[in-house]
Amino acid sequence: MLIAQLTDIHIGFERGAGEAEMNYRRYRTTLDYLLGHPNTPDLLLLTGDLTEHGDAESYSLLAAPFADCPFPVFPMAGNHDNRGALRKAFPDCPEDGEFVHYVIEREGLRVICLDTFEPGRHGGAFCDNRAQWLADRLTEQPDTPTLIFMHHPPVISGIDWMDPSPDEAWIARFGEVVTGQHQIAAIRCGHLHRPFYTSFRGIPLSVTPSVAPTIALDLRPVDKDHPDRRDLVSKEPPGYALHRWHDGQLVTHHQFVGEWKTLATYEPHLQPMMFEMFAERE
Repeated sequence: MLIAQLTDIHIGFERGAGEAEMNYRRYRTTLDYLLGHPNTPDLLLLTGDLTEHGDAESYSLLAAPFADCPFPVFPMAGNHDNRGALRKAFPDCPEDGEFVHYVIEREGLRVICLDTFEPGRHGGAFCDNRAQWLADRLTEQPDTPTLIFMHHPPVISGIDWMDPSPDEAWIARFGEVVTGQHQIAAIRCGHLHRPFYTSFRGIPLSVTPSVAPTIALDLRPVDKDHPDRRDLVSKEPPGYALHRWHDGQLVTHHQFVGEWKTLATYEPHLQPMMFEMFAERE
């Protein structure tokens, strides 16, 4: 099974720009690349910050291209989103009461999509109700391989101005629920606008690159009282993730979308190389 993940699209950052907006153009370029690529996913997850201001116009721009998508699309909420407007734009999205969280089951794999959004807060949230919901879902099928997708990563990346406090209650609460749950194969997140890899409570965790512009990689501490003119955001190419689940193993690929030349294609003169490589596997 192949799961595509787009995250942090931020349509509507330039209010009123419509399809001329840079973020929208980056989104269409990325989606068109995904749709035209030979690796057609079985489903697409949109893991939060889909719009900048949570307005209906931006969600309409986001959702329109999915009308002819050959695979189902599942949206999630980030700190820039609005649950009500998101639900209206994606009326078929599963939900559970107040929160936009749900489970997708395919080919012996469970995908749990968590809602870590709290209105008015930049960082994540994971209240007692959400903790109980997740605990119940994990208890339902303790022996079924499970992936967790969530907008906010519950870890410290080292990018000081984007990180949560290490002692935030929501992170501890989430940790209590997932600790010892050996069916969780991985946690996949967004929010940080650049890829990185780590673990949380012994579970592999990664962040997918953003569709919107990238957070600059600067691991120095920030002095909020003294601006030091460091780079904060850069116009690196947009990207997305392809999560391949096969024979009980998860492999995550990150694909960046930009202008570059192909240096080799599979031509007859390269057949000997292919035969040699395949021979080593026999």
